[in-house]
Amino acid sequence: MSQFRDLCSELKIIELASVLAGPSVGAFFAEFGASVIKVENPRTSGDVTRSWRTAGEQNTSDISAYFASVNFGKRSLALDISQQQGRAVLYALLGAADVIIASYKPGDAEKLGVAYDEVKKHNPSIIYGHITGYGNDSSRAGYDAIIQAETGYTSMNGTNEMCKMPVALMDVLAGHQLKEAILMALWSREKTGSGCYIPISLYDSALSGLVNQASNFLNAGHVPKPLGSDHPNIVPYGTLYQCKDGQYLILAVGNDKQFAELMDILKLEINPKFETNHGRVQNREELKSVLADSLKSMDRDALLEKLHDASIPAGELNDMEHVFTNSAALNMVVENDGVRSVRQGAYSDKDNAIRRPPHFGEHTKTILEDELQLGEDEINSLINNNIIHHE
Repeated sequence: MSQFRDLCSELKIIELASVLAGPSVGAFFAEFGASVIKVENPRTSGDVTRSWRTAGEQNTSDISAYFASVNFGKRSLALDISQQQGRAVLYALLGAADVIIASYKPGDAEKLGVAYDEVKKHNPSIIYGHITGYGNDSSRAGYDAIIQAETGYTSMNGTNEMCKMPVALMDVLAGHQLKEAILMALWSREKTGSGCYIPISLYDSALSGLVNQASNFLNAGHVPKPLGSDHPNIVPYGTLYQCKDGQYLILAVGNDKQFAELMDILKLEINPKFETNHGRVQNREELKSVLADSLKSMDRDALLEKLHDASIPAGELNDMEHVFTNSAALNMVVENDGVRSVRQGAYSDKDNAIRRPPHFGEHTKTILEDELQLGEDEINSLINNNIIHHE
């Protein structure tokens, strides 16, 4: 959607965030043309995820696969803002910025002199998005796996053994919450001219993401237990079945009409206790056994074709290797200079090239020259005083 890219082309964002939640927000706006400067700490060699690699990943670049997932489109400024000289550079950049994205523990931004109350002195119209673990009243750092456990996700996930989800979903949810809030704040600023402070916690974002599971408990007292991929309110929905050829398919039958059509294709009679969804939920295990016995005698792809022709929701089970053989999935891939990831915006303009994720400090010098018009002597002074690092 190129019209969105035009809207963001004049947007300037300073990213004081690391790992996943905050950087995902910066990457989102970068996809739509915003200028995003990622400020990284020279004392730690930048964002910690630069060093997070899978066991088989080559250690040949500071752009790890993890780092690449949420850092396309940005420029890297290696700047020590714990030093007065570094803060002065940051304050100068803030004067022309629209948005700050931060992910400091409560109290840390104040110690560094980059909390909202200080920042707005340099730019009263700034929008300051701040992601924390548990809100500003708690000094605890937020870790996705812990928050998954504390907000009920882990207790519902898995089968006999509870487990966390393999994606840092709490970070992803918090990132989406902040994207939405920033868009609302930008709209508000168009009307009022005022900036604002936006606090987003991983904990609150996780609770918001519980949706029907939270409502099931709050209204009906239902405490969900691990069901594997089963749905608590609908059957057969989410269950995986193995077919004769060893391949798996998943069913997502959402109403009685679809269930009757499924049974017709499988040439099975409908037991009266399975006629309604409520009956199927009450007799979940018995129905799963009936379906498993039937499906294990059929070839998956042939059955899927029949199900799709009848508009019965069903799909194949894919691992990552098979996911990215699909042309629709490949359409979501962004690639530049040999680095690949998937887009943050499912509706971004797929034809627009996006800058590859930056090396640590790759753009330090050009940012200081182009944005602040610093001369060679001033930049060398910052280098000599260990305030900046540049490639």
